[in-house]
Order: sequence, then C-alpha cells, then structure tokens
Amino acid sequence: MNITVHKTVQLYYIRHGETEWSLSGRHTGRSDIPLTAHGEAQARALSEWLGDIKFTCVLTSPRQRARRTCELAGLGTAAGIDDDLAEWDYGEYEGQRSVDICRARPDWNVFRDGCPGGEAPASISERADRLIARLCAVQGSVALFSHGQFGSVLAARWIGLPVREGQHFALGPASLSVLGHEPGHSDVRVITLWNAAPRNV
Repeated sequence: MNITVHKTVQLYYIRHGETEWSLSGRHTGRSDIPLTAHGEAQARALSEWLGDIKFTCVLTSPRQRARRTCELAGLGTAAGIDDDLAEWDYGEYEGQRSVDICRARPDWNVFRDGCPGGEAPASISERADRLIARLCAVQGSVALFSHGQFGSVLAARWIGLPVREGQHFALGPASLSVLGHEPGHSDVRVITLWNAAPRNV
C-alpha cells in the first residue's frame, strides 16, 4: 500500500485483534483482556499494510489489547498512550452481551442510551471531538490503535454525525479504516476506507 504524506491529517484507525471477549460478544471497556493467539496473528498481518507508511505519530489506547496490536503491527516503538482512545466505558454492562442486556431492556442501544454507571453518548461524543480537535492540528498520517465502538463513534463525529449514527459503522477485529478529506477540499471530511482486514488470517 503506497501512501503519500498529506497536508491535512489522515487518520489510520486500527481496531485491536481478537480477544476471548470479542469472540463471545461481551462488552469490553475497562477490562484489560489480552489478545488470543489468533488475535496476535491478525495483528502481525497488519504490518504488511502499515509498514510502508511514514506516520507523523502513532497513538494507542492504554488497554493491552490495543497496545499489543500496535506492537505486533510493527509500530510499538513509536507509540504514545492516549487515554481518549480507550473503549466506551460500559459501566454496569461491562462483560455483558447485548443479547443479555436486551432481555431486561429490549430497546437498549448503546449509541443512543449509553450505559448505567458508564459513559453517556454525550460524554463519548465530547471525548471523540476532543481527540479530533487535537489531531486536526497535525499534518500527515496518524495511526490510532483503539477499539470497536469507540471507532464507530469517531467515524460518525469525523463526518459530523451524532453518536447514535455510529451504530452503522461496525468494525471487525484487526481492521484498518482511514478517515481523511475530500481531495481538493480540505474542509470536507470523508471516510476513505472502512473495516478492511488482511485476508487468510
């Protein structure tokens, strides 16, 4: 993948590799769950895509699943920790599956309702907006190693949509997405690539 340096920031968003909880559909926010062996293989496969890109900076969530993905993808030595890249705080729903939550709250949707004892949509929107504002001061390519539902929120906010629309931006494990700008129109933010993953892993 040949990438040129842009005058505006280009965000390369990488969701961490597979974990036992992502396999079972359990919401994983603050819990520090490691990658599975397959998740580590997924992360290594990303190095083929990321290795030739000259990143202005590399940032990762503080959670080990994101940090390990960054390391195995070949960017660990360049990475800094950014708390704003942490996954949604699921509060009382930490470790639960959506199907189980919906037995008690049939109409529950994290992007609309948030989580009791955790983050509300307005709070995570503010966090995503704060991250975007900081990164828009950067020129060139930025690698972000983070999580599934925070990435969905970041994509929605990048193009000016409310958090609830993040439900339409699903992310698989060890996927790569690119948030950028319309060529020739630096004021127009676009989703250049979404939820791409190396094959045969």
